Order: sequence, then structure tokens, then C-alpha cells
Amino acid sequence: MKSRKSSSSATKQGRFAGLLYLIIICCGLFSEMFVRSSMIVPGNANETTQNIINNISLFKVGFAADIIMVICDIAVAVIFYLLLREVNKGLALAAAFFRLVQAAIIGMNLLHHFAAALLLEGAPYLAAMETSQINAQVMFFLNMHSYGYLISGVFFGMSCMVLGILFYRSAFFPKFLGVMLVAASVGYLTDCFVNFLAPQLADLSEVLVLITAVTTELVLCIWLLIFGVRVSTKKTLAQ
Repeated sequence: MKSRKSSSSATKQGRFAGLLYLIIICCGLFSEMFVRSSMIVPGNANETTQNIINNISLFKVGFAADIIMVICDIAVAVIFYLLLREVNKGLALAAAFFRLVQAAIIGMNLLHHFAAALLLEGAPYLAAMETSQINAQVMFFLNMHSYGYLISGVFFGMSCMVLGILFYRSAFFPKFLGVMLVAASVGYLTDCFVNFLAPQLADLSEVLVLITAVTTELVLCIWLLIFGVRVSTKKTLAQ
């Protein structure tokens, strides 16, 4: 009876994690692709700032969507820890901490996103600055935001690496998800370091992320929503 209740609870936790993942994906795509990518014109501060001014409410909604994404990410970290601690408690803690650090960085990094809005809302103390100076600062904060995301990606990549190992060892999940998570980790880490160390190769690393990381996130989300976890065996594999 206890085992049956435990399996039922694990399945519910898995499906809830899938729902949270779906929210994360939707919020992330909305804020990055629909909001920022539609407004930011690389290398053109004047056009970028004008786009934000014309759509300031949407720009702030993108900020709110990112906050929701961070909250859901924290919840996912906790759920995966609860599901995987019996496989290896130390690794489960490491995966959770890496993901929580990523969430903390994204949360703090959102100050750069909101700073751009504050600069364009015409606060009285900004009257001493010329329009070109304000526009340049807006572009600077948006660039800082993009690099902050890359830094958070290092910790998320490490979380995926550890999760991949845990998924592979756990009877709750099929081994192919573990392999895909490790591949996603390689994609995330490669893209992050390439953007800092060899930005001329960033287009290639972004393709790698699309092939490995984005595919993995979508497959994992769908699996969790449909199956939650596998309950054909009563306990996870030992270390």
C-alpha cells in the first residue's frame, strides 16, 4: 500500500513538473522571442529605444513573464530533488543547487531588463542627460541582460549534466532522457563559453543549442506531462 501511494505521489510530482516546464517554455519563448527579439535591433540604439517606448507595456509584460519563469524553475528544482534523492542524494542536491543558482542569476539579471524601461519613462532626474546618452545606456543594459542570461546558462548546463546522470540511473525515467540531458548540457555550456571567448562562432553554437538543448527541453516536458514518471518498478536504482 505504501509503495502504491509513493508511486502515485511520484507520478503526480512528475506531471506537475511537466506543467511547470510548459509554463517555463511558454514564458521564456514569449519574453525572449516575442518581446525582446521583436524590439531590440542589434547595433541600433535609437531604433531599439523607440521600439520599447512604443511598446512599453509589452516590454514590462515580458519582464513579468521572466519572473514567473524563475518561480517555476525553483519549483522544478525542488521536485526533481524529491524524485531523485534516492538515486544519489549528493548529486540530487548538486543538481538542485546549480538550478537554483541559475534562477537567482536570472532573477537579479532582470534588473537590467527593467532598468531599460526606467530610463525611457522620463524620470525628472534624467533631464540632465541627452537623448543619445539615454539611448546608449538602454542598449548597454540590454546587452548586460543578454550576457547575464549566458552566465546563468553555465549553471543550468551543469544542472542538466548532473540531472542527466541521475535520470540515467533512475528507474523513474527512461535512459534516453538522461542521455539527452547530458547532450543538452554540452550544448548550453558550449554556447555560453563560445559567446564569451569566441563570439564570432556564436551562430554555430546557437545551432548546437537548438539541436540538443531545445529538443531535450521539449521532449522532457512532453514526457512528464504524459507519463509523469515510470512506476513499473517500485524504487529507483541504487547508486
